[in-house]
Amino acid sequence: MSLPPLVEPADELTVDEVRRYSRHLIIPDVGMDGQKRLKNAKVLVVGAGGLGSPALLYLAAAGVGTLGIIDFDVVDESNLQRQIIHGQSDVDRPKAVSARDSIREVNPNVEVVLHEERLDSDNAFRIFEPYDLIVDGTDNFATRYLVNDACVLLGKPYVWGSIYRFDGQASVFWAEHGPCYRCLYPEPPPPGMVPSCAEGGVLGVLCASIGSIQVNEAIKLLAGFGEPLVGRLMIYDALEMNYRSVKVRKDPECPLCGKNPSITELIDYEEFCGTVSDEAQQAAADSTITAAELKRMMDDGDDFQLVDVREKNEYEIVSIPGSVLIPKGEFLNGEAFAKLPQDKKIVLHCKSGARSAEALAALKGAGFSDAVHVGGGVLAWVKQVDPSLPSY
Repeated sequence: MSLPPLVEPADELTVDEVRRYSRHLIIPDVGMDGQKRLKNAKVLVVGAGGLGSPALLYLAAAGVGTLGIIDFDVVDESNLQRQIIHGQSDVDRPKAVSARDSIREVNPNVEVVLHEERLDSDNAFRIFEPYDLIVDGTDNFATRYLVNDACVLLGKPYVWGSIYRFDGQASVFWAEHGPCYRCLYPEPPPPGMVPSCAEGGVLGVLCASIGSIQVNEAIKLLAGFGEPLVGRLMIYDALEMNYRSVKVRKDPECPLCGKNPSITELIDYEEFCGTVSDEAQQAAADSTITAAELKRMMDDGDDFQLVDVREKNEYEIVSIPGSVLIPKGEFLNGEAFAKLPQDKKIVLHCKSGARSAEALAALKGAGFSDAVHVGGGVLAWVKQVDPSLPSY
């Protein structure tokens, strides 16, 4: 369905702007009126990472007058494979600042507003309120539910995208005209069930494919042409080079946008989604060691078995000396237990600690009561013990 323009047009375009946007102006659906609306628009992009990078660059190039960037992270070398708004000289710089500088090179007419803070339930309304729509470039469920709920309660459209390995999804959630994110995903997946891009990887160019769809939808909403992805989920398979869309209907029982909403304010989204299960938290509560403690155990000649619960391709990137690879899935289905020595202490680790905590819970449930895991995982080992090793 077509929707009216989200933004009123600006008074005029300068001569320089007419030259810059001439290829837009000669499209009948955009024209002078549509470009003036883009000039008057205010768009917030949550995250200047894989999806945020192409989104910010193309929104700036399109002539969106004000771009907000919320990101508290710094540029890491591992980002450069997909986060094209940053370059080698930006490593260790704040992502928001790096993104602003790139935007100014693309289009100096754009006003860039930086929000260098972690988005949470306390600041979401304050940050979102001045903007016409929100483009979400994050990769975790807690932030997605937070962005969705804030947008519904503020009456703003939410342009959503998701990427993983070779697969991407995109949609527009706008409760006034269709479903919200909770209508599609009423509950987050169980902790550890769906790997993040940091755990499972992502084809770099997939970010451009989905990020450009998000910008396309944002422009259509702002200027008021075409049929936006409200009530539709676009699914992209880069391996098969296939796009398809499925209808998403508004859930009348949705606790946020349904007939009788029970959610009327922002909640604790970390608790709602959970990074690890309750069992994993309990197992790790008194069975966590640091990377430095692991090194001391090695130096002292302690008798233990170090087990890496990541996937094979991660193990090939970097590993802690002496570790054996048994992926987390084998702990959850029970296959790992027969591979473990019964007369040694078991020490588990993963990339950052979440997966090893889940494996630890399963291990303790199988009777390995003295097992422990390494908090911070191999990343902590690289940072605290052996910085010469690669990180990812």
